[in-house]
Amino acid sequence: MAISFSRTPEGDVISDHHLIAQVLGEALPYIDFLKGKTLVIKLGGSTLEHQRAVLQDIIWLRALGAYPILVHGGGPYINEWLTKLNLPTRFVNGLRVTDAATLEIVRMVLLGQVNQGLVLMASQMGGKAIGLSGTDGGMVRAHMIDERLGFVGEVDSVDPTPLEALLKDGYIPVVAPLSEGPDGTCLNINADLVAAHLAGALNAEKLIFLSNVSGICGSDGNLISELRESDARKLIDEGVIHGGMIPKVTACLDALVAVPRVHIVDGGDSHVLLRELFTDKGAGTMIIR
Repeated sequence: MAISFSRTPEGDVISDHHLIAQVLGEALPYIDFLKGKTLVIKLGGSTLEHQRAVLQDIIWLRALGAYPILVHGGGPYINEWLTKLNLPTRFVNGLRVTDAATLEIVRMVLLGQVNQGLVLMASQMGGKAIGLSGTDGGMVRAHMIDERLGFVGEVDSVDPTPLEALLKDGYIPVVAPLSEGPDGTCLNINADLVAAHLAGALNAEKLIFLSNVSGICGSDGNLISELRESDARKLIDEGVIHGGMIPKVTACLDALVAVPRVHIVDGGDSHVLLRELFTDKGAGTMIIR
């Protein structure tokens, strides 16, 4: 067998065998810790183009004994179809205005295109995935937030029974962010909120947001690897966390009520889940209670 070599920053030669041993030695305690633990992973619509690498990490996590659940968005694809059909795209406070016609497109894209695409891709890669949404088995129940927003929901309750059954049978659940309204209607819900509520109902060990940013940066612009909830709130108050990062971080802080650790990582980084979960340095930001 051919052996290749790499060098440390100091110029020392390392054989692949030593590098493999070093990587495994660092990863094993984390692998052992996560065995039997539930991980809720939210794949944002802006990072769906990197879905193959994300699915590979999730399949490996399942093989290592963790219980990953994938919640996905689909905003860019929904916008694309609305444009094709000459339907308006409107947002109020970051939430998509969803009238009856838009809701049909949302359901078509999330369930028929994105969800089934992820399930089929996982199957091609050797994983056992099953697609579902919050409307299946009354898993996520919600009410309409505001008539001006149309069919947009706010979560009232979560029944994790369907997900627990799938995890027990060895499947990777792939969840679309739709919910059942009080009169049996379908409601569109922000995927971050669905992921947070599912993580809480499942007593998940971690909630991981795969986003288009590396994590939270300090006032000096450097990535913060780990910070406490109180420190994150302080960064918001000081304006260090601003703009589109505020709702992301707020969703993380809300989830900390039920989940011990919440992560924000860049879904475009290769094997970012493995690096964040199985290395000392990590790859993004972990917020703890």
